[in-house]
Amino acid sequence: MRLIFMGTPDFSVAALDALHGAGHDIACVYTQPPRPAGRGKKDRPSPVQARAEALGLTVRHPVSLRTPEAQAEFAALDADVAVVVAYGLILPQPILDAPAHGCLNIHASLLPRWRGAAPIHRAIMAGDAETGVCIMQMEAGLDTGPVLLRDAMPIGATDTTADLHDRLAVMGGRMIVQTLDQLTDLTPAPQPDAGVTYAHKIDKAEAAIDWSAPATDVDRMIRGLSPFPGAWFEQDGTRIKVLGARLGTGTGTPGTVLDDAITVACGTGSVQLTRLQRAGKGAQDAEVFLRGHPLPPGTRLQTKG
Repeated sequence: MRLIFMGTPDFSVAALDALHGAGHDIACVYTQPPRPAGRGKKDRPSPVQARAEALGLTVRHPVSLRTPEAQAEFAALDADVAVVVAYGLILPQPILDAPAHGCLNIHASLLPRWRGAAPIHRAIMAGDAETGVCIMQMEAGLDTGPVLLRDAMPIGATDTTADLHDRLAVMGGRMIVQTLDQLTDLTPAPQPDAGVTYAHKIDKAEAAIDWSAPATDVDRMIRGLSPFPGAWFEQDGTRIKVLGARLGTGTGTPGTVLDDAITVACGTGSVQLTRLQRAGKGAQDAEVFLRGHPLPPGTRLQTKG
């Protein structure tokens, strides 16, 4: 099938690889323009651009798809379908209408739950028991289109956003290949009106840990914000990110370290911090972190606010 691929971050690369490996004719890859990155702030191509160029595919990175010129160039590719996954630009109606079978989106949630920008983070932070991938026919609304294919996976008790990100990316790649193989036989299922939630973009201001919250909430927050932006607390003027956690045992004054395994008391219950990162340093498992930055029992960690 002749297709256009539209994606930008690491999450999109698995789908690009799956489509290429399945032998589809990828007429062009659309991605976000290179952005300044690293200490030198030099322009760096997106992960999708880097992978597409390694595969020998044509790449375009327009700033907008709203101009008549951009829309004409897109339509001239004469694609059967466009596959969109975390592209980062709104697709105007002429773009949605150009491919013969329209535009299909790989969305990392069980729609209509968690429409929007951060479905993996929000599913963990809300305590959802499962998540998954939907292959959706795109329309003008935000993730409102009918669903062609869906599959679910459980969210484990210690899963972080990074863990689910990788598993869902692979799932999405498998499912889009399956969808294209069965495209003429699949019946689009309209999304129900009940159960709609929105996964708003993660704001860094959300990342300060409030130890007075219930342990279940703190645990979900830490795992949902790992690896980015990373939930954090301050100790002796140093900001420390927490990138892994599990529910602990024991209770105490919120923010107090209860044992040598960095179990910290919360408003109710406690959480054990399993992976931490000091500012300017690499992430470390708890036992390694403690060798250079002791947090003995009785230490009070700064509470949000």
